[in-house]
Amino acid sequence: MSIIDALEHHLDSDAVLSSEEDLLCYAYDATGKSYMPLAVVFPRAPEDISLIMRVANEHRVSVIPRGAGSGMTGGSLPESGGIVLVMTQFDRILEIDTENLVAVVEPGVITSQLHKAVEAEGLFYPPDPASMNFSTLGGNIAENSGGMRAVKYGTTKEYILGLEVVLPSGEIIHTGSKCVKDVVGYNLTQLLVGSEGTLGIVTKAILKLLPLPEAKKTLTATFPSILDAGRTVSEIIRRKIIPTTMEFLDRHAVWCVDQYLQIGLAPGAGAFMLIEVDGDQDQVEKNIAKVREVCSANKAIEIQIAATAEEQDDLWRMRRSVSASLAHFKSAVKINEDIVVPRAKIPEIIQFIESVGERHEIRIVNFGHAGDGNIHLNVLPQNEQLETAHKAVDEIFDRTIELGGRISGEHGIGTSKREYIGKNLEPAAIAAMQAVKRAWDPNNILNPGKIFPE
Repeated sequence: MSIIDALEHHLDSDAVLSSEEDLLCYAYDATGKSYMPLAVVFPRAPEDISLIMRVANEHRVSVIPRGAGSGMTGGSLPESGGIVLVMTQFDRILEIDTENLVAVVEPGVITSQLHKAVEAEGLFYPPDPASMNFSTLGGNIAENSGGMRAVKYGTTKEYILGLEVVLPSGEIIHTGSKCVKDVVGYNLTQLLVGSEGTLGIVTKAILKLLPLPEAKKTLTATFPSILDAGRTVSEIIRRKIIPTTMEFLDRHAVWCVDQYLQIGLAPGAGAFMLIEVDGDQDQVEKNIAKVREVCSANKAIEIQIAATAEEQDDLWRMRRSVSASLAHFKSAVKINEDIVVPRAKIPEIIQFIESVGERHEIRIVNFGHAGDGNIHLNVLPQNEQLETAHKAVDEIFDRTIELGGRISGEHGIGTSKREYIGKNLEPAAIAAMQAVKRAWDPNNILNPGKIFPE
C-alpha cells in the first residue's frame, strides 16, 4: 500500500489532497520559494497526527507542519517533498481562565483573534508579530516570534506555560502546566518553543495572560539622521522608561512610506520613530512627556502625539506600511533578514549597513524594533546584482556578530539561514542540538533540512 493509500485509508476522504493543483497551493511560504509536496493532510485531532507520524515513519516519508505559511525563512517549505501537515483546523480558543490568567488554545488560532478575545475580558496577550492578522499561534510558538511590544514584554517564549505535543514517533506528550511555578523535570516547553517544527507538532498550548494596561499613548518623531534617533533610544532607556514599543525607519524606508501614503513627512527626515508607552493613566502621561522631551533634545524635526484611538491608528499606519511601500524600488528580489544587536549598537550597525550599500552600489532599506535592537534588513538588488547582494548580507552578518549580535532576532533559521548558523554557534553547540534532534526523531522524519546544514 502506498503512503497516500495508507493516509486515505485512515483519515476522512476530504482530509488528504494529492492532485497537482491542490499540492501547488501548499508548495510555498513567504520566502517566495516553492517545492511540491507528495501529499497535503488536514488533521482534526491529535490522534490523527499521531497516526500520520506512525505511517510516515513506516514509509520513511518526511512530514512538514504548516500554519498560515507566513514564515520568512522557509520553515514550512516542503523542501524534501513529503507530507505537508496543515494545522488550520486546530482553530479553537478552548478556555480563557480569568482566575488563573491563562488561555488554553489550539495552534491554528490567528494571533490577533486571541488578542481581541482576551482584551474583551480585560486581559492582555503581549506578543504581536507584524503578521498577527494572519499568522497563527502555532507558527509563533515554532519560531518564538517577537513583535513591536517585545522591548517591554518579551517574546512568545515568555508566555508559553505548557504544551500538548505529538512527537515524531507519534506519541502524545504534555509539558508544563497552568501553574506559575513548575520545575518537574527538564523544561521541554522551552525546548520546543523556537524549535521550528523539528522536534514536535504542537496541538494545544497554555498561554500566560496579563491584565490589560489601563492606558497607552503613541508618539511619532522624525529626525535628521539615524544617529539622532539612536541617541534618543539610548537616552529614553537611560531615564529608566521602558516603552511598549520603539520602532524606527531609516531614510530609505521613510522615503518609501512617504511615496506610498503621500503623507508629506517632514522635509529633511533622515529617520522616523514610533514610540508607545502603556500602564496606569498618570504614569503614561508622565512618560510620554519625558519621551517628547528626549526627542526634542535630540534634534527631532517634528513630533506628533495621538490624542485619540483613531489618531493612534493613523500613526501606526506609517509603520505598518513599510513592507508594502518597498515595492516602489522595483527590485528583482527582496532579501529580507532580521539581524539583532545590543540596542546601543543600532546606530553603528546602521552606519555600517549604509556603507556596504554604498560600496556595492546596492539599495538596502532598514526598519525595525529599535527598543530591542532587532533590525529588518531589506537588500533590494537588480538582476545583475544577486551575487553582490549575498556578499553584502555576508559582510553585514559578520559585522553584526562583531558587535555582539545574532543573525536572527525573530524569523528563525529555517532553510534560508542554515548555512550561516555556524557564524553564531560553536560546532559543539550545533552538535548538541543535532543530538537532541536525533534522539527525538531518529528517522529524521519531522521537518528535515531546517535549521542545520546537511
